[in-house]
Amino acid sequence: MRVMLRARLDTEKSNEAIRNGTLGKLMQASMEQVKPEAAYFTADEGHRTCFMVFDMQDSSQMPAIAEPFFLELGADVTYTPVMNPEDMQKGLAALGR
Repeated sequence: MRVMLRARLDTEKSNEAIRNGTLGKLMQASMEQVKPEAAYFTADEGHRTCFMVFDMQDSSQMPAIAEPFFLELGADVTYTPVMNPEDMQKGLAALGR
């Protein structure tokens, strides 16, 4: 299932990760793990935030993906199922209308 992960980072913990050089390494490791089709980095509600869209093969992957964000960066993490235009068209066609 295609999902969008949002990781909103704690400011103090992410400041420290920038200072000690671990933030980039953590983001790179996360992207290597999930192989996102898209990844964006921005400020959201005043916090550094990462959005990654990727195919999650099984919900049992959720802890392994989220824990580094929780443990290292004090992040708030959410997973949201998402569709691309082809998925939406397929879903609408299934309505039979």
